[in-house]
Amino acid sequence: MPDATTRSGGTATAVPPVVVLRPTPAVPLTPVTPAVRAWPSAYLRLALLLTLLAAAATAVLVFDPQRLLTEGWPPQLGGFAAAGVFALAYGLCTVAFVPRPLLNLAAGALFGSALGLTSALAGTVLGAGLAFGLGRALGQDALRPLLRGRWLKAADGQLSRHGFRSMLAARLFPGVPFWAANYCAAVSRMRTLPFLVATALGSIPNTAAYAVAGARASAPTSPAFLIALAVIGLPALAGTALAWRKRHQLRAR
Repeated sequence: MPDATTRSGGTATAVPPVVVLRPTPAVPLTPVTPAVRAWPSAYLRLALLLTLLAAAATAVLVFDPQRLLTEGWPPQLGGFAAAGVFALAYGLCTVAFVPRPLLNLAAGALFGSALGLTSALAGTVLGAGLAFGLGRALGQDALRPLLRGRWLKAADGQLSRHGFRSMLAARLFPGVPFWAANYCAAVSRMRTLPFLVATALGSIPNTAAYAVAGARASAPTSPAFLIALAVIGLPALAGTALAWRKRHQLRAR
């Protein structure tokens, strides 16, 4: 910046203006928190899942759905409406650990072979989907860190990498309990659609055999009843033999 000339002929150096900095009041810092916490902690969700399952099992003990085998279906319902209600009750009962063979026999005894099979199969897929959804939403995050044993890791890897064929085999060979397969699949990385499709396809032979056996229980010497018993027993033997052969592969993983 050029110097200014004074009246006496000298020069004066321009002085830049002085900027006065005034202190600003301190603004309190507020902690940054998520706006909405969608889910509680993993272990709290697991506790909720266990509570729901315990309540469902208690309800089954109180209402005793096995009475359908001895007392029959309520007379107010009949036909397809009764089969639909039974399918809904079937799904809820499987979540509460009621054995599927008992429900399949009841379906055949109440509705006959064809309609009983349809109702039982719909209830099977419904119950599997409910258990899978509950296990995936409430138990997966808490249980996956606990998969440390060799057998647990092998089963988890098999379901995660080969979900469809693994679940299809589990449904075809009745060596794995229905509820255990549902919750193991939920904890694994298996996708929902392959799980449901494999459950539907793999459950057809066994469900049909029990439905026919229930429908023909009054004639235990009939060919249909004897064939149904064979269809029930042979997959169990085949599943046992297959598991015995595959035990070395599971131990090596």
